[in-house]
Amino acid sequence: MSNREPSHRPAGIVTRGIAAAIDLGVVLTVMGAIYLAVVLVRLLFSPQEFSFPDAHVLLSLGVFVGVASLYLTVCWATTGRTVGAVVMGLRMVSRNGELVGWIRAGLRAGFCVMFGFGLLWVAVDRRRRSLQDILLRTSVVYDWKPDLHLAEAER
Repeated sequence: MSNREPSHRPAGIVTRGIAAAIDLGVVLTVMGAIYLAVVLVRLLFSPQEFSFPDAHVLLSLGVFVGVASLYLTVCWATTGRTVGAVVMGLRMVSRNGELVGWIRAGLRAGFCVMFGFGLLWVAVDRRRRSLQDILLRTSVVYDWKPDLHLAEAER
């Protein structure tokens, strides 16, 4: 882990699973807000012919992938933490304990959204790595302390 903070331990499957569930709730809340905004715009521009828009499966899936990927990328590239990670005291870092850059954060977000089952590998890996961690050389560690200078780390 980090030379600056040797006490960072890899997070386990239960903690990471709870954090992921919280993040799923955040993404679904954002999707609900987007749907509500579409409803309000439709109501504003055509109140006489208003009807609720249909939630098409493919469109909803595309919005989910986009919102989740953007959310994870921004959170991981700027602070290494999502809302779920803050609640559970976690941080996603590179193998040397620093923040990952935008490209690696985006790739990891895409892999996590499209292949979420990769998280299950944490349960059998002795170093508690998901498939995404192995592929992109990242780690999710317990980190309750705010580390404000991490945001200026690897850009």
